[in-house]
Amino acid sequence: MDFTFTDDQLTFREAVSRFLMTEAAPERLREIWDTDTGRSPELRKNIAEQGLTALSVPEDCGGLGMDDVAWALMTQELGYYALPDSLADAAYVAAGLITALPVGTASREEWLSRIAEGSIRIAVGHPVNPLVADANPADLLLLAHGDEVHAVLRDQIEVEANASIDLSRRLARVRWTPATATLIADGEAGRVLWAQTLNRGALSTAGQLLGLAQRMLDLSVDYVAQRKQFGKPIGSFQAVKHHLADVATKIEFAKPVLYRAAYALAHGEAGADARVSHAKLACGEAAWLAARHGIQVHGAMGYTWEVDLQMFMKRAWALDASWGDRGFHKARVADAILVEGAALGPGHTFEE
Repeated sequence: MDFTFTDDQLTFREAVSRFLMTEAAPERLREIWDTDTGRSPELRKNIAEQGLTALSVPEDCGGLGMDDVAWALMTQELGYYALPDSLADAAYVAAGLITALPVGTASREEWLSRIAEGSIRIAVGHPVNPLVADANPADLLLLAHGDEVHAVLRDQIEVEANASIDLSRRLARVRWTPATATLIADGEAGRVLWAQTLNRGALSTAGQLLGLAQRMLDLSVDYVAQRKQFGKPIGSFQAVKHHLADVATKIEFAKPVLYRAAYALAHGEAGADARVSHAKLACGEAAWLAARHGIQVHGAMGYTWEVDLQMFMKRAWALDASWGDRGFHKARVADAILVEGAALGPGHTFEE
């Protein structure tokens, strides 16, 4: 197995970072958070023009056909800049579900083409998530009824808004009535689709959490280099150094776990469920520690609206329980490793 990314993948990541540095600057985030929807049509238009909405869409539908490994890099950038858009949900999670539908399924090619163009907003309501993100501004919702997968238009549902600490990710309870006309998969096919969708959603969230952890660490490092006490930058104090070093260590330890999970998904490995859950846990712990130590070194002002740290903390706290909470993912890991004959250790982790 090779964890080395290609030059093209790394160059693409750098290009995305440069784009988001301008489009998702902290002052821009505050403006979008203050809107009624937490979304910006102008930002979505710019994202589509960069081709980011087409990443996972098959080439025959106007996309780039990138796999899960590429998204492991992409989602870190989305997290690092706390992108106030449902790009990952639509262009990765929803696109993956729709792509897996049998060729010839009604509207399959149309939906994929529109995802690539950036002309459709799609929300995904998986059973593991009691609330649906971006249900209100969505044009199409992919919803579960048992093992069934339904494609439901916005005017066919009722939305009850639910408050969220992350103002750029609006949550809602969705009420709707399943119908034969909205059914696109059921039975074993539906179970497989929802299982695959859960893994993509959890991997996407893990990547964003890792990016958020890095951003909070960077903000904290910058702050402790400037803030002075007793005539010295507080970053020169050993206790502060230890706090931030612990965060950096968590981040570095989480990276290979995320990449291994992405590889497992991309290659359809049998143990992908446990690897994705491991990634979600490792990246979530890194983000949680980055938020905790970040607020400690900033002091109480770190939670105020004027300080950038608060936006990234709130996103990390909101995403931590998205696509399965810690208990859910610990159970999936336990089911995989606490069995007789489980293939554990480096000798198995890196085998072909």
